[in-house]
Amino acid sequence: MTGGPQGTETRMRPLRLTTLESTSLGSVVLKIVVGCDDPNEVTDSVVADLKVRGHQVVELAPEPWPDAARAVAQAVVSGAADQGVLFCWTGTGTAMAANKVPGVRAALVWDPWIAEGARRWNDANVLVMSSRRTTPDEARAILDAWMAVEAPDPDESDNIARLKAMERGGGA
Repeated sequence: MTGGPQGTETRMRPLRLTTLESTSLGSVVLKIVVGCDDPNEVTDSVVADLKVRGHQVVELAPEPWPDAARAVAQAVVSGAADQGVLFCWTGTGTAMAANKVPGVRAALVWDPWIAEGARRWNDANVLVMSSRRTTPDEARAILDAWMAVEAPDPDESDNIARLKAMERGGGA
């Protein structure tokens, strides 16, 4: 993550790419914005792993977890990023804060099965992990599962539509 001493961080704005490209492996290059309140070995390993996978990664400067969550969420819903990744100590705070932004479906993930299910059945667009309870190896396995799902299960489209209606203040 970029930044200086506490309180002197500079905020990087998410890049807006106009086209999706393919990596040499044929998978789609995603625009992924990453935010956290306290960078560490896990956050650094996830950023490095996403770059190795060929994705366009935008790291936001560390900031208090509600602000980090809002910045990532807004980048995703505005289209400045395809997906987001968030971290805080437990992951709970950033997940709750990100989900306050309409259009965000942030999922707190602690293992690969939850990651795959969040993408497949809930069309999650922001991956949230604990920066204290997730190891770099676990984070890599979670990313593998998350990225393996290219599109949500069509059988869940009615449920995902219900979520979107709830965001607009409509009933389920």
